[in-house]
Amino acid sequence: MSEFAFEVALCALLERERDEIIARQLGASVHGRRIMDIVCVEPGPDFAKRVAITPHEIPDAAIESRAGVGQARYYRNCFDMHPDRARSVAERAIEIGFFERVRQGSRLYVRQTARYPDEWFGKLVGIENKPDLAVPGDLELQLRKDVSLGVFDEVILATESYVTGAHLNRIPDEVGVWRFRPETGGLEVVREPTALDPAASGVDIVDEYAGRTDMRVATAAEKARLRRRMAERAYGKGWRSFDLPPCVHGAAKTVSGADGIPYCEWKESVVNPAEECGPACPGYEPADPPEIDIEAVRDRRTPWVANPKGPRTQSGLDRFL
Repeated sequence: MSEFAFEVALCALLERERDEIIARQLGASVHGRRIMDIVCVEPGPDFAKRVAITPHEIPDAAIESRAGVGQARYYRNCFDMHPDRARSVAERAIEIGFFERVRQGSRLYVRQTARYPDEWFGKLVGIENKPDLAVPGDLELQLRKDVSLGVFDEVILATESYVTGAHLNRIPDEVGVWRFRPETGGLEVVREPTALDPAASGVDIVDEYAGRTDMRVATAAEKARLRRRMAERAYGKGWRSFDLPPCVHGAAKTVSGADGIPYCEWKESVVNPAEECGPACPGYEPADPPEIDIEAVRDRRTPWVANPKGPRTQSGLDRFL
């Protein structure tokens, strides 16, 4: 099984078992380069207020702007950035419903449609996927980066391999370990994760060379901003952030109980269309991708709401209050 198929199968299990926002492939570093395979976002006490604003990711610059919910302000005065960039952020915030456009003469004035709920998310759990522990890679360094930075509340390694004591000795003690069997959906907790401290400062391992490691301190404020950015990205993106196969053999299958999974009838397997579909594939025959409403699937199966009614509590979200 490919790493992509392993990843979407695990996302499918998490979607069934956890009432959380699940996302794939999110940036998880303040100063360096780190992409976390899966991120689970636990709803916080203000989750319903966040859901009511918009189904889209809210730009960080819009959240930190000086636009408020009271009097409308000239958009340039809301940002400390180039006017063109400020205009772009303001227009995007208007488009997704976080800002309201107010015209005063020829100038663009904006105000927020609702106060941003800082406590809309709780714990963030990062999951690194390594189906085969025998395959070489940077797993140890990646997990050391996660523990050293401490931006997640918990970090977990998910694998299909049998986990030995030697494997456990090569990764940080704080990292939890799951053995996941995607064909059956079985999950065994080999080791529970140790809670990290996102509220404290951390050390971001930027890069590692022979005999040298480059590191930078990440302040608590920088980590808090990264956590909010990850949570927003997860909310807007979800885990079905893939295209469907543009081929006559392509299908949107229900796999491991999850709808909308890219599947190839010719290969008889789950595929990653971005890497496996195209003229290089012997079975490729161009066609329109399968039709499926991914947003409707996500709305039906997760706490995310496709069409909120505005900045007020949504029906069915009282369990998060």
